[in-house]
Amino acid sequence: MSRIYLDYNASTPVAPEVRAAMAPFLAEHFGNPSSGHWASAPAKHALERARAQVAALLGAQPGEIVFTAGGSEANNHAIKGIWFAPRRDPRRTRIVISAVEHPAVVQPVRFLERLGAEAAVVPVDGHARVDPAAVERELARGGVALVSIMHANNEVGTLQPIAEIGTLCRAAGVPFHTDAAQSVGKIPANVEDLKVDLLSVAGHKLYAPKGVGALYIRGGVALEPFVHGAGHEAGRRAGTENVLLNVALGAACELAQAWLPRMHEIRALREQLWTGLNEIFGAKIVLNGHPEARLPNTLNVSFVGRTGADVLAALDGVAATTGSACHSGSVKLSPVLEAMGVDPAVEKGAVRFSLGRETTRSEIAAVLKQLADAANRSSA
Repeated sequence: MSRIYLDYNASTPVAPEVRAAMAPFLAEHFGNPSSGHWASAPAKHALERARAQVAALLGAQPGEIVFTAGGSEANNHAIKGIWFAPRRDPRRTRIVISAVEHPAVVQPVRFLERLGAEAAVVPVDGHARVDPAAVERELARGGVALVSIMHANNEVGTLQPIAEIGTLCRAAGVPFHTDAAQSVGKIPANVEDLKVDLLSVAGHKLYAPKGVGALYIRGGVALEPFVHGAGHEAGRRAGTENVLLNVALGAACELAQAWLPRMHEIRALREQLWTGLNEIFGAKIVLNGHPEARLPNTLNVSFVGRTGADVLAALDGVAATTGSACHSGSVKLSPVLEAMGVDPAVEKGAVRFSLGRETTRSEIAAVLKQLADAANRSSA
């Protein structure tokens, strides 16, 4: 059985165009971009071109882009940077997040609670969506230092009403951050349309290597530097720039911009999978997440009466992930599905299939055939 990769939300392969962009910085252009001689010029030029490529995908200005070591660092910089910013009003101690945020947002907030911050967690509905009115109520209470709501959920793909929340935050004069690790490159993520002040990007979610990301910082937003030292990244992140990986992220963002009009192709494959699952399992298959406001590549479903681990074990050579983890015979349920109020008996059967640019119709058909064969065996 050939291998089929349906875990693109976890990580993507490095695109050939991205590998090509990196090659000269492995073999030739080794200079420090901060030096002022012939060896530094190619690196400096490439760094600023990459910054412009990232900015173009986000509808930002190049000077508003800070390169990071990944999405987690970008989230940490946004959250901790606001908290430690010299101009933060010390009376603003509350940080508003949703009940389905990634640990890269939750844990920095928990850390700041040790320093006097208060986490205000707004609930989600059964589709994992935040009600903007819930954020508005938190803003009305006052004392909010930051609102951080993810653009798209990594497990179920649900899209949040970011522009509506951004409008509320601007009216209240509160900085607004979104973790866009899962959305950038899959759907438009224009910072002006979203009305965000801070936005996090993770390179390995959009066909760049692991270990690189970016943080968009709207002009005029003051953050404490993430790394203190020399004046790299306009003084916001000290340390000699990783030109190799930053160039890779820039190339990936340029490629993603060209791919956005083609995302309907991936959506069609996702619908092929969902239709096939319904034909095989009928009422014993349940969609997790919003039926429409969802990433075009993401399908999270529960196989009722089964565990996700058992479903994946029946698939030969298919890479996908479960919505729960099984340890020593016990099933640890997904905090996202719990926050959605999914019945634990349904939740334990959750599997996330996430598709990508290299997914084919024949691969989807092969997965469906394996699932149908497994269902027939179990009912025999």
